[in-house]
Amino acid sequence: ALSRQTGSTLFMTLMAAFATLLYRYSGQSDVVIGSPIANRNRSEIEPLIGFFVNTLVLRTQLEADLSFEQLLTQVRETTLTAYEHQDVPFEQIVEALQPQRSMSHSPLFQVMFALQNTPMGDVELPGVRLSGLNANSTIAKFDLTLSMAETPLGLECEWEYNTDLFDKSTIERMASHFENLLSAIAVNPRQAVSELPLLSATERQQLLVDWNDTQVDYPQDKCIHQLFEEQVAKTPDAIAVVFEQQELTYRQLNHRANQLAHHLQTLGVKHEVMVGICVERSLEMVVGLLGILKAGGAYVPLDPSYPTERLSYMVSDAGIEVLLTQQNLLPTLPSHLAQVVCLDPDGGVIESHSPENLVSSVSADNLAYVIYTSGSTGAPKGVCVAHRSVVRLVQNTNYAQFNAEQVFLQLAPITFDASTLELWGSLLHGSKLVIFPSQVPDLDRLVDVVSQHQITCLWLTAGLFHLMVDEYLEALSPVQQLLAGGDVLSVDHVRRFRQRYPNCRLIDGYGPTENTTFTCCYEIGQTQLQQTVPIGKPIANTQVYILDPQLQPVPVGVTGELHIGGDGLARGYLNRPELTASKFIPNPFSSDKSARLYKTGDLARYLNDGNIEFLGRLDHQVKIRGFRIELGEIEAVISQHPQVSQVVAIDREDISGNQQLVAYVIAQSGAEISSTEIKDFVKEKIPSYMVPGAVICLDSLPLTPNGKVDRQALPQPDMSSMSSGDFVPPRTHTEAVLAEIWQKILKVEKISVRDNFFDLGGHSLLATQLSSQISEALNVKLPLKSLFEASTLASLAEEIDNISLALQAFQNHSVTSTATDLEEKGIL
Repeated sequence: ALSRQTGSTLFMTLMAAFATLLYRYSGQSDVVIGSPIANRNRSEIEPLIGFFVNTLVLRTQLEADLSFEQLLTQVRETTLTAYEHQDVPFEQIVEALQPQRSMSHSPLFQVMFALQNTPMGDVELPGVRLSGLNANSTIAKFDLTLSMAETPLGLECEWEYNTDLFDKSTIERMASHFENLLSAIAVNPRQAVSELPLLSATERQQLLVDWNDTQVDYPQDKCIHQLFEEQVAKTPDAIAVVFEQQELTYRQLNHRANQLAHHLQTLGVKHEVMVGICVERSLEMVVGLLGILKAGGAYVPLDPSYPTERLSYMVSDAGIEVLLTQQNLLPTLPSHLAQVVCLDPDGGVIESHSPENLVSSVSADNLAYVIYTSGSTGAPKGVCVAHRSVVRLVQNTNYAQFNAEQVFLQLAPITFDASTLELWGSLLHGSKLVIFPSQVPDLDRLVDVVSQHQITCLWLTAGLFHLMVDEYLEALSPVQQLLAGGDVLSVDHVRRFRQRYPNCRLIDGYGPTENTTFTCCYEIGQTQLQQTVPIGKPIANTQVYILDPQLQPVPVGVTGELHIGGDGLARGYLNRPELTASKFIPNPFSSDKSARLYKTGDLARYLNDGNIEFLGRLDHQVKIRGFRIELGEIEAVISQHPQVSQVVAIDREDISGNQQLVAYVIAQSGAEISSTEIKDFVKEKIPSYMVPGAVICLDSLPLTPNGKVDRQALPQPDMSSMSSGDFVPPRTHTEAVLAEIWQKILKVEKISVRDNFFDLGGHSLLATQLSSQISEALNVKLPLKSLFEASTLASLAEEIDNISLALQAFQNHSVTSTATDLEEKGIL
């Protein structure tokens, strides 16, 4: 009925719906689909027996606010135009457009759609009974083919798919979503294509409700310091904090924090007042943090090693009026107007105050701390976190075990929100907290501290975890719970750790500062890991939604942006109302009008079991020569190489001013690996446009002070160092001419005949230039395919010489088969 109303055919309507499905699944607004056509548009050929079928390439451009009716109009016009040119062979179109070719997929399109709506007449032969035979194909001709047919029972669908790309459950879901889509289109064709429902009611219930059923009771109306005081009453004489040779019991820590809090209140500290704390690692650091909270204030950690300009900005932006520090740091502090309180012996001023608990009006909704994180504008932004968010992290939660038997290591800088877990996960449960003595993690010292204090609960960034597994795996024997995260965990390192310590709880923790340290956790058991380590499921009192740009939940297996809700959400960004409004949005799935979601900018997808796979950052999504690429995908592929320990992929500007991919690789301990070997491995798994232009082998990856990979500090690739082995100069005229052309195009000073064009930074765009210059210098028309098949200088020179000889033979009529050979090579 819809087709008749809009003057469209059934094929056009189904094609528009299929394009909508692909748009919703892929997030791509430019969709190209192939479709076969009988190509019998002349009456003279209708009765002829033969195969006249041609392939049409139908391009559909979708926009979020486009209604299906509008899309159908576009598809109708596109299809009618294509019908007018159906005589043009598909091969001729490919030749004219010259798309980048790959052996892994067909050119121009990788998805086919076909509708069989021509009635099949009965064939009768005397003495013979005929019946239809369904031929089952075992080889997919395209990545995905949807074949539909009109039958007396309605429309039938057959899905053919490449099993390297899809599994059966994915195709079954896709088929179900296509059916849902068609039903929704029939009901309301004026609805925007971005809003047409894909999911069934059961799927929505699973994604939005069942997998977010995380609510548990916890002391949500209590503050951090109140819970600490309750713990002091339970275990007053237990050791609370250890720093080198010093230690404080819970009672002693409480008394000292109370004295400081009384003093701070005399300076005007109360709820919502921000107090700076710029101290070295020490017992005073913990006393200071706890004292600020007891006074009702919120602590703002300031790292003494930060540049003065950055500290000055943070002090000014937070409006800090009281600053806790130490005598030896006074000369390094930026100019400010805050009242300074030195936590080391202060003439007895602090000690003169009462050690008794304070009475304050602070509530769980008041600020506990403001932590500054890097901002895209270059200036750091302060994330404001309330008491309730911290309590939700460490009280009655489900991802780790907190109790008085644990010995925590306080390793993270207090400017990094992992310290929230270490500090309050320990001190609110009667555990012993050991403060790491050095401001910057030192592996040798870390090993000593873990051994000396028999650390049982340890948080490591992914970078430190990898280093420990590589260098000091045996030193982790006391650890009973190891939480790692902050970056992507290497599957290889996880496997090695699990093999050595099968009884230690290994937990992959994921979460932005804006949701108080942890959002999702995945306990890594003995089960077989795939290509990546999942980030797991939302922790207690946390909701996670994977949504498309229109805030619609995406199906299982489909990539979307991860959004977070629940009690861990920060209040927002300090003094940044516009940024807060853009990142903390109303929660469309909650009946509570005040509920919000945080847009993480992280790409993720649900796995079949409800666990979540992290796929990278939206801002790690790059375009290289027109192709949109997820850097995380390249990293995942390279990490599958058995000799690779870690990998980071980034995009950089190459010698010609274009963006190119660069991979930085660390080999397994004791292994040797070359960039050529990595490229050869990767070429087998991903399209050529995703193969890094340079692979750089490093001994270690640079880390930020927080232990994450410092992408800005990764070295620039030196293409001259990509030369293959010993230098062999050009030996023939052709090699000499080629070397000169390569030097000019690749901007590399010395070219060996063994060098590979692509290993030196070449890519498809530069290959096109190379082909043109070869034609001009050597008078040989070289197909682009030859450059990919013969990519070393020596092999390419040999190919050119062979072509020249064949051309001469053809011109001299000395070889009869030469013309056919040259035609097949694309030279004639």
